[in-house]
Amino acid sequence: MTRYLCELAAVSPSGYYRWLTAELDRQLRVAADERDIDLIKRHFYELRGKAGALVIKMRLEQISGVVMNHKKIRRLMRKTGLVAAIRQANPYRKMAKATQEHQTCPNLLKRQFSQGEPEKVFLTDITYLRYGNGQWAYLSCVKDGATRQILAECVAATLEVSLVERTLNRLLERLDGNIHPKPFFTLIKACTTLTRKRDCKSPRQASGNPCHEGAIAGIMPQWNRSSVI
Repeated sequence: MTRYLCELAAVSPSGYYRWLTAELDRQLRVAADERDIDLIKRHFYELRGKAGALVIKMRLEQISGVVMNHKKIRRLMRKTGLVAAIRQANPYRKMAKATQEHQTCPNLLKRQFSQGEPEKVFLTDITYLRYGNGQWAYLSCVKDGATRQILAECVAATLEVSLVERTLNRLLERLDGNIHPKPFFTLIKACTTLTRKRDCKSPRQASGNPCHEGAIAGIMPQWNRSSVI
């Protein structure tokens, strides 16, 4: 009877008997996989779903003291439907890389923002304003480093380069061509300063704000960047 059923199933009798005697081993492997799945899930959820097989492998060895092959970890993750969340690309980082806005020149102000002369040092920043039902507005303004007076400001509902462009255009309209021979345009949080090319020295690497610097590079091309510490 057994041989007849094996012929119907297209398996050899010896293979059937091997499968039958390995039932206990299969149960042990399933139980071991369940324990490993619980361990993998614990590390996976501790990292809020942002861990792949290689990260989990390192955490198993370093934290749990368990050595497990990464192929087995991938197999068990596929079995249980665990998929690591893929980090989305930062659009501002892409913009900074495309426009090379993280290149700056040497520190010229040395944090001496008040030079004792009006309209020589300009301080600028973007402030986040929350209003209504969780809505956000963005305030871009320019302040005189000596008089502490707000010379230009602009508010927008989105954080885009055009916000800074409008602010700088208003500043240029207010100055009406009366620009100091050695002006400094300081981006507070971006840690960069703009000055005329004749005052610039060799550039050095620093991180910048692409929203500020992209707009300034377009409106004031005769000015260059230098870092502020």
